[in-house]
Amino acid sequence: MEGRLTMWFGVVPVADALGAILAHGVHHAGSRFAKGRVISASDMAQLRLSGIETITVARLEEGDVGEDAAASRLATRLAGANLMVSAAHTGRVNLFAARDGIAVIDAATINALNRVDEAVTIATVPPYTPVLKGQMLATIKIIPFGVPESIISNLEWMLAGNGPVSLAPWAGLSAGLIQTVLPGTKPSVLDKSVAVTAARMAGIGGTLLGDVRVAHAVEPLAGALRTAEGAILLIIGASAITDRRDVIPAAIEAAGGTVLHVGMPVDPGNLLLLGTLDGRPVLGLPGCARSPKLNGVDWVLQRLGAGLPVDAAAIMGMGVGGLLAEIAGRPLPRALATALPQAPRIHGIVLAGGFGRRMGGANKLLREWRGEPLVRHVAKSALSAQLAGVTLVTGHQDGEVRRALDGLALDYAHASDHADGMAATLKAGLAALPDDIDGVLILLGDMPLVTPAIINRMVAAYSPDQGRAIIIPTCQGQRGNPVLWDVSYIPEMRSLTGDRGARALLTTHADRVCEVAVEDAGVLLDVDVAEDLSRLG
Repeated sequence: MEGRLTMWFGVVPVADALGAILAHGVHHAGSRFAKGRVISASDMAQLRLSGIETITVARLEEGDVGEDAAASRLATRLAGANLMVSAAHTGRVNLFAARDGIAVIDAATINALNRVDEAVTIATVPPYTPVLKGQMLATIKIIPFGVPESIISNLEWMLAGNGPVSLAPWAGLSAGLIQTVLPGTKPSVLDKSVAVTAARMAGIGGTLLGDVRVAHAVEPLAGALRTAEGAILLIIGASAITDRRDVIPAAIEAAGGTVLHVGMPVDPGNLLLLGTLDGRPVLGLPGCARSPKLNGVDWVLQRLGAGLPVDAAAIMGMGVGGLLAEIAGRPLPRALATALPQAPRIHGIVLAGGFGRRMGGANKLLREWRGEPLVRHVAKSALSAQLAGVTLVTGHQDGEVRRALDGLALDYAHASDHADGMAATLKAGLAALPDDIDGVLILLGDMPLVTPAIINRMVAAYSPDQGRAIIIPTCQGQRGNPVLWDVSYIPEMRSLTGDRGARALLTTHADRVCEVAVEDAGVLLDVDVAEDLSRLG
């Protein structure tokens, strides 16, 4: 439909910009305000000091929904089973696979949603795309800074049923393989077919139980089918299936089965047969099944491997996009790990090695608040967030701190030189990081009000390709903790000494910093003295 104008948008004097949303990034006094920033009084002062008199802004009108809130509301309805939903940032929410499996997309619903208004866009992977855990299946992007409530409410009404984007996980499918042979069939060809088929099954989380080899004739093949094991039966013939009366379909019927469909509109893979025997799917495989390259066999096995039904109608519906013969390098399921966007792998480090001397002798991290030690609150928040893992670094009273965290799925590192200052504790945590991460979130063990939602918003904002390599939360214009760093900064962090934390590097890399505004003052409140406990509320 034709797009509607929402909110107010235009150029205003800086003096009139309080509370407005910055529409375009602005460089000032050696730093930069990114678009989407809500202009504060201190921002106005910095802009005026830099000689900037006007800026382009947006203001939400009554009845508008902000871009992040709109994207989050739609993502909640859009997401079906086995998905992880990111936090919103710049009007975008991503849906990621929570397990390995196959994407189930209701294309008709997605198309209908995208036709409602140009302000709302939803992009997905193609239906039935195999994905690995952590890969992106869909993204929701709100184009302007705000959308009328009427549009969001209408979309929510359209999404009243099951989410049109979901993941069907691999079901652990088992398969039995039967190969027919003719005089002159080389055993090496049969052996290769077993290896290729086993790899194909492994790629969909399944298992090949073994293979049986019989003469290429109706009775021997029918006998093998009657005794074959496996949730599905696969037949690779010494000769291709050219007719419903050929050896393989005739043998299926002789064994008591039914031939459902012969042929498929996918190339390579045209000569595939679909049948059933004793309630089990039977596939007569074309010659291309002996090759590891992507072909129509993969498309059928992927659906069966995820427990999705495959009938004649499903086979006949594979024609659009089914011309695979001239598409070089299309990956098999496992190779897709490098072909699709993935959720960033951010590892958390909780610094819990200090003495906390200002608390009056007691280890402040072990002081109780709401029935649990402060450090346990921090660790539980980190473990509940969308982090790839969490390492807690101990120092002072190592044993007591670990006991306070009993039962939590944490990794541990110990800073034996923790008395040298915060940098020593940080470096011990950095040394314990796994190799396969994109970034690291540094949390302080004395900040129990940092919630999983705050952490998730920071992870959602992380995008080094778009200049957001260091993520820091702000509240009421003040920068707080934790801080998320791209792995490229770890070598510099390892060079820190004394009681300096990694925040000393923020000035050096100001152009790569992204501030995430939050309303929760917990990002500013750390517990240093006994009075701070009462400030927690």
